[in-house]
Amino acid sequence: MTEHRTLLACGEHAVLVEVGGLDQVVSFDHAVREAVAAGTPGFTDVVDIVPAATTVLVVVADEAGVAALRQVLATLPAAAAAEVAASDQVIEIPVRYDGPDLTDVAKLTGLSVNEVIAAHTGTDWRVAFGGFAPGFAYLSWGDPRLGVPRRKEPRTSVPSGAVALAGEFSAIYPRSSPGGWQLIGRTDVVVFDIDRDPPALLQPGAVVRFVEESGAGDGH
Repeated sequence: MTEHRTLLACGEHAVLVEVGGLDQVVSFDHAVREAVAAGTPGFTDVVDIVPAATTVLVVVADEAGVAALRQVLATLPAAAAAEVAASDQVIEIPVRYDGPDLTDVAKLTGLSVNEVIAAHTGTDWRVAFGGFAPGFAYLSWGDPRLGVPRRKEPRTSVPSGAVALAGEFSAIYPRSSPGGWQLIGRTDVVVFDIDRDPPALLQPGAVVRFVEESGAGDGH
């Protein structure tokens, strides 16, 4: 049995698969990648796999491969949760917890500022997918107490390296840009570098551990 999914055409070389939510995205994305790595018939022409919040985009090199791809995607069993292991590599991100929305996040969550910092650093996060801007990674599976809404009024400019929260996610802004997330700190880690391979530091499946820089958050 496979979970309910909807397959949609996306241009001439891709299929967009809609599933039920982020956990299903992770399971299905894992299953597709395993099938590609194994050279499973129907997946040998795949050149890119792009997970998102509720979808997985699968791209093939040749338009002729789309029909076969649709057929195997419709019947591919999603990976069991136990099979979807996070990356063994843990990427540590040092953070100065001095963001302009840190106090507001504390009020929204009912935690103290120090408790917000402890919650953000006390649970490993995992990259669910990328989006919004090159190098912007949506980090999920952190402390559920940190679920907060976006700001009512987005900022016209958020600085590069800003560490933020919105909904169930945390993220690091890879460059200065407009943004509506709650800013709780800042890091000097470069999360997107066009001269690096791959340019994005935080790839889907990677484990991210935030570490408070010495002295950050003192006095709260």
